[in-house]
Amino acid sequence: MTRIIDQPRYVCALGAMQSVQGIYRGVPVLHAGPGCAAKLAGGIAGSNGDSGYISPQIYPCSNVSETEIVFGGEDVLHRTIENALKVIDGDIYVVLSGCTTEIVGDDISQVSSAFRDGAKPVIFVETAGFKGSNLEGHEWVVDAITNQYLVPRGTREKVKGLVNIWGPIPSYDPFWVGNIRELEALIRELGLTPNTIFGEYRGLENIDLVPAAEFNLLVSPWVGLKNVQLLREKFDTPYLHYPTIPMGAVETSKFLRAVGEYAGVSPEKINGIVERHEKEYYYHIERTSDVFLENRTMSRRFSIVSNAADALAISSFLVNDFGLVPDKQYITDATPEEYRENVAELFRRYQYGIQAEVLFSIDGFEIHEDIRQNDYFGPPLIIGSIFEKKLAEELNGNFLAVSVPMKERLVMSSSYVGYHGGLRLLEDIYTYVLKQFN
Repeated sequence: MTRIIDQPRYVCALGAMQSVQGIYRGVPVLHAGPGCAAKLAGGIAGSNGDSGYISPQIYPCSNVSETEIVFGGEDVLHRTIENALKVIDGDIYVVLSGCTTEIVGDDISQVSSAFRDGAKPVIFVETAGFKGSNLEGHEWVVDAITNQYLVPRGTREKVKGLVNIWGPIPSYDPFWVGNIRELEALIRELGLTPNTIFGEYRGLENIDLVPAAEFNLLVSPWVGLKNVQLLREKFDTPYLHYPTIPMGAVETSKFLRAVGEYAGVSPEKINGIVERHEKEYYYHIERTSDVFLENRTMSRRFSIVSNAADALAISSFLVNDFGLVPDKQYITDATPEEYRENVAELFRRYQYGIQAEVLFSIDGFEIHEDIRQNDYFGPPLIIGSIFEKKLAEELNGNFLAVSVPMKERLVMSSSYVGYHGGLRLLEDIYTYVLKQFN
């Protein structure tokens, strides 16, 4: 039975074009109808101004019309790839298919193979919108890079201390650049060498290093799990799955200990790093504690409406570091059924035996109606997207936008990851709270 979905927080699999764009000098080549790139970018990158090396407004695209739908569009795609290689100065070109071209049966694999022996790598990913979300499309892009680019080049000798980091999704996570960089910084403090393939000046050279890593580090509840499993299969590279993005002292210290122990870093070194950071962190908490204790415009209860990664990370921080009480948490990223129980279990592992109920829903109307029925015992804290702003005002609550669509905030290099990221999150929350006094 068909249904209307109000205020969806993800887009179709073709939205993985933004993951390609997140690779420095990566070029998405779309085999889809006119308007797909602009609409998808407006739903993700357009929310926070994220364009990158090449704007979605000028992605190479076959722009299939009625003619290609009737007679096939493979010739048009061939010309599009050929001209993209001539006109756009990129390092890796990723052909992505849309709904209409897959429905009519265009074979992007065969067309892309004609460029296999060219000077620049050309790979393909089938990303029809009806096959899944942009989060799944992100995984398919990484798998395509592994299978079509890395595997044919063979294995590489392992480099001691080299760690591939996987987690934040380009553009879909508005803070992705800053979050990845902060994860890199934490890994460096352990004496390891981080390698990521997304962000400024991270491109083909970083992709080439992927098989040489001693292990893969996945920092995500579920997105990317299939990727690291494939890399283990193809390159015999073990992986550490750390499901919670570390924010604040409690989770970041746990993260450093878990990664350090896995990598064989001495406990003395790990303890020294943790103690130094926690000393600074709690100094700032203590000197501003009156602000947190004396405010009368926010209850101790909160709800988060966001993807699984952000909801888990922020709720863990607010409970474990800050002593707030979680009301129901809302997961909006169309988490596949196979992962839902594992994700829900993570919300039952806060400190002090505290647990949170989780609702998986892609329907903003359903979520907002449910929130209206909750009793927050005072002005609540609602964290989500711009869709939740009016709802928070209706409830006389407090609000912070952290996920797409965000609209009202510009994010350049900010991060909520790590010790300093947790402090930044508190600054942003209480900037809104303190305004209620005026």
